[in-house]
Amino acid sequence: MKKLAWIVIAVTGLSVMGCNLEKYSVGGTLTGLSGTGLVLQNNSGDNLSLDSNGSFVFSKGIKNGDVYSVTVATQPSNPAQTCTVRNGSGSIDKAAITHVIVACTQAGRFVFAANQLSNDVSAYAIDTSTGELIAVSGSPFADSGTTPVALAVDPNGRYLYVANSGSNDVSVYAIDDTAGTLTTAAVPAATGSGPDGVAVDPTDSYLYVANLAAASVSAYSIDSATGALTELPDSPYAVGSEPVAVRTDPNGNFLYVTNFGDANVTVLAIDSATGSLSTISGSPFAAGTGPVSIAIDPTDTFAYVANEAGDGISEYTLNATTGALTAVSGSPLSTGTNPESLAIDPAGRFVYAANVTTVNHVAAYSITPSTGALTLSGSTTAAGALPVSVALDPSGLYAYVANDNSNDISVYAVDVTTGVLTPVRLSPFAAGDQPRAIAVD
Repeated sequence: MKKLAWIVIAVTGLSVMGCNLEKYSVGGTLTGLSGTGLVLQNNSGDNLSLDSNGSFVFSKGIKNGDVYSVTVATQPSNPAQTCTVRNGSGSIDKAAITHVIVACTQAGRFVFAANQLSNDVSAYAIDTSTGELIAVSGSPFADSGTTPVALAVDPNGRYLYVANSGSNDVSVYAIDDTAGTLTTAAVPAATGSGPDGVAVDPTDSYLYVANLAAASVSAYSIDSATGALTELPDSPYAVGSEPVAVRTDPNGNFLYVTNFGDANVTVLAIDSATGSLSTISGSPFAAGTGPVSIAIDPTDTFAYVANEAGDGISEYTLNATTGALTAVSGSPLSTGTNPESLAIDPAGRFVYAANVTTVNHVAAYSITPSTGALTLSGSTTAAGALPVSVALDPSGLYAYVANDNSNDISVYAVDVTTGVLTPVRLSPFAAGDQPRAIAVD
């Protein structure tokens, strides 16, 4: 009996040792890479060279309870790019890590504007030395839908998605990497009634659409080979009244929806494996009257909402773990005009607001790093008639504004120290009939 007992103990000990030796992989998704020479590193020792977008996994596993820390060891060149890591550190908890996001950007190449009355999309090449726009050959490109009102470029810069409020669908266009021309890539995807906002998640896996008239969000998986959209089985998802804008956080964990009719923001958790959405605790969060746009800073620390009817900007701290929003002391900030669209520079220093009253201007606000509070930086800058959409190029050197009533695009050079905008030579640039949205690739 004693011999038998000894054998049982020995086997049990081997089992424990095996459990302690078990290792888990660390990986994620790479987007936006167009250069060469990118090297990632995990825990200052495990290097991984990547030359294409998509999923990646480090060769060395990590034991349960140990930490991982993914960084960029070598940035790409030809062209020079800046790659940043999201969800890159933590501890192993008996599961493989699959949610690291590495996003690569470079100076903007193309600008696209959705012209809602002429039912087409204007496309421009960017002169990277001046920010000036040059119409792409064949522009404007006829839209397959009617009344295009919102645009999104996927993180890899391969596809342009256009939300059409008149035909209740999303058009899918392939972007020529050299010329910027647009060609139909897939059949339009049906949405709910009155699609008014569109966003792609940072992993380039899912697309979300705010359906203004249906009080819902439609969700789709993206075919990486064709750009085609397939609606998720449990889509659409109910949100508040008149949702007009959608935005994911930089880590791809949450979707934020501004509800114009309810004066609040719905926050939904994103299931990274399926793209499905679920409402987080505490949602919705109060905003001002008529929220129409939301911007989230690149550190995933602050969020800002443009309240068109409330003449102000709601300021929030953002809990990157839970997705919850907490109003900053003194929020909302009074703007004295009707902010329609917000954008944040890539360094997270300034918020830009396109204001649509008779003043017709763009304002730059500096972000207080410790609190997220906004302060007007310099004086406002004149835009065209009814500036409704603002976007910055990935380098942060230029800002682009779609002017709905003057049918043109204002272009500004950005002072990276003060945030102040200065119109570039030849600005504004002609667009189609009532450009409603703008996007930069």
